[in-house]
Amino acid sequence: MYAPFDLSGKAALITGGNGGIGLGMAEALAQAGADLVIWGTNEKKNAEAKAKLSAYGRRVFTRRVDVAHEAEIVDGMRASIAEVGRLDSVFANAGIGKAETSFLEITAESFRRIESVNEEGVFFTLREAAKHMVERAKAGDAGGSLIGVASLAGIEGAARNQHYAATKGAVISMMRGIAVELARYGVRANTIAPGWIATDMTARAQAMPVFQEKVISRVPMRRWGRPGDFGGIAVYLASDASAYHSGDTFVIDGGYAVF
Repeated sequence: MYAPFDLSGKAALITGGNGGIGLGMAEALAQAGADLVIWGTNEKKNAEAKAKLSAYGRRVFTRRVDVAHEAEIVDGMRASIAEVGRLDSVFANAGIGKAETSFLEITAESFRRIESVNEEGVFFTLREAAKHMVERAKAGDAGGSLIGVASLAGIEGAARNQHYAATKGAVISMMRGIAVELARYGVRANTIAPGWIATDMTARAQAMPVFQEKVISRVPMRRWGRPGDFGGIAVYLASDASAYHSGDTFVIDGGYAVF
């Protein structure tokens, strides 16, 4: 029977998986049969996510990891693999943003803070995951999926948000390089680039009528994206259906980028 989207027996790790897009992906992965590891810095949200995801009958592990710190990622990856046994897919989703009044006013502190999470956090998370997958491949168990969550800001102009855009553009380039190097081990690497999605990060924009009028009205689907809109792409990338799909960027934006 052809059942490539069945994730039974597979395990996925999602950074920032306790809310927003990360939780939307995690819910779909759990419903498709995957065991889960959720990383987040908010213990209360971690516990709430675990309770919600466990209802789907899968094993769910949570861990407090701040991806702005390499040592926490290294320790967290080691501990997570020990808990769940293996990782078949890793979604480097954790990210932060902070729009400024002008490009001219972006400080070094603001730039480096966003870079530490959105770029370095993705880099070190996927580096450590790749070590596990390559080691497994050398032992005769090839395969794995690495996913970096970027943003439309990485490929379109983002006024007053150039520091954020720089990190997301870096993720897209990073994933392409990983895809080429690790293909020989059966490990694929792809990027998800969300458009305007209704999450805590965009709460300020959601509350602005002018933003709804001037920006969201230009989305061909005429609405904000939702975390659940990322379930399908998450399951696809974690599943055997994407076994030969690598080095790509999936834009999930309701058609905004092409309008």
